[in-house]
Amino acid sequence: MKLHNSPTTYIDKPSVITIGTFDGVHIGHQKIIKRLITTAKKEGLESVILTFFPHPRMVLQKDANIKLLNTISERQEILEQTGLNHLIIKSFTKDFANLSAHDYVKNILVDELHAKHIIIGYDHRFGKNRSANIENLKTYGKEFDFEVEEISAEDIENVAVSSTKIRSALNNGDVATANSYLGYHYFLTGTISKGKGLGKQIGFPTANIHIEEAYKLIPKNGVYVVKSQSNQQTVFGMMNIGTNPTVNGKQQSIEVHFFDIDENLYGKTVRVELLHRLRDEQKFGSVALLQEQLKMDRENSLKFIANIND
Repeated sequence: MKLHNSPTTYIDKPSVITIGTFDGVHIGHQKIIKRLITTAKKEGLESVILTFFPHPRMVLQKDANIKLLNTISERQEILEQTGLNHLIIKSFTKDFANLSAHDYVKNILVDELHAKHIIIGYDHRFGKNRSANIENLKTYGKEFDFEVEEISAEDIENVAVSSTKIRSALNNGDVATANSYLGYHYFLTGTISKGKGLGKQIGFPTANIHIEEAYKLIPKNGVYVVKSQSNQQTVFGMMNIGTNPTVNGKQQSIEVHFFDIDENLYGKTVRVELLHRLRDEQKFGSVALLQEQLKMDRENSLKFIANIND
C-alpha cells in the first residue's frame, strides 16, 4: 500500500475510489474495502481510499470532545493489511471545506486521483456546505467519464450501526462486543513513561502508557486482560484504566502489568490489545487488600489466557 499525505496527490493510473473516515476499519468497512479491491482487480484499476484528517468535526465545529476508535496512524496500520493500493489522507481544512462540489470532483477525484469508478454510500454528501449528493456525483460522472456505484442503504446502515455499537460497547467496558464488530482486538498505542513506582512496591510493576492523541477513545475504567508484542514475542498482561482510588489518585492513567517481561520498557512505543474485561476499578480499604485483589486478577487473567491457547 502506498500512503499519500502531501497536499497534492497524483495517481498516474485509472482508479476505483471509495471515500470516508473509516474509523475503526470494522467489519462493515471491511466489506466495502473488499468490494473496492475486487472491483479494482476485475477492471484493471488502482484501488484507492480517500480519507480525511483531522476529522471534519474537529475543524468545522471545534469539537474537542470527539472520540475516535483509531488514531490516524492506527487507521493506516490496519488498512495496510487489506491489500489496498493507495491510501490518501487529505488534510481537512476550512479552505478544503469551502471547495465547490464541481471543483472537488474535478480537482481532487479526477485530476489528482484519476477516478474511473467511485463506490460510495447512497447518502454521501460533498462540496461546500455538503450541498451535493450522489445524484450530483452521477451527473459529474457523465461529465468526467467515471462510473458511480451506490452502496445500499442496508450496507451503510450496517456500517453506521457497527461504529455506534463499538463506541457504546467500549464506553460500557464491553470488549467482547466491540471486538466482534471490529473483527480484531481493540487496541491502544502509546509510549511507556515513568510512573510513581507504586506497583513495583507491592509486587506488580506496571508500564504507564501515555497516549498522545486526545481524540483516541479510551474504554471504561476497569481491569482488562491484554496482550502485546515484545522482541517479536507475544506477551500477556493485565491493564488498569482508572485513577488508582486506593492511593487517592485523581488523574486517569493506563497501566499494564506484563507477565514474564524482564526488560526496560521506558520510552518504547507499544500496542496493547484488549482481550477481556475482568472487573470495575475499585477503592480498597488498604494497599494490602488491593494487593490481594491483584493476585486474584492475575490468576483470573492467566486462566483466561490458558483458555485462548487451548
